[in-house]
Amino acid sequence: MAIIQSNMAGNVWKILVNVGDTVSEGQDVVILESMKMEIPIAAEISGTVKEIKINEGDFVNEDDALIVLE
Repeated sequence: MAIIQSNMAGNVWKILVNVGDTVSEGQDVVILESMKMEIPIAAEISGTVKEIKINEGDFVNEDDALIVLE
């Protein structure tokens, strides 16, 4: 199991995956908005989305858990 974490504080602008989706290493899974910029968050490993811990519009801090892969 792996957890994809936020690399900065910002608002969750868009979630690009759903529970059950298979993602590849390097694939963008979430887009954060911070200071009017869109920052993509990519999966560091391949896996299947087990849980999405955030909702669009949520504010997250650096190192917050976003998505759980298995």
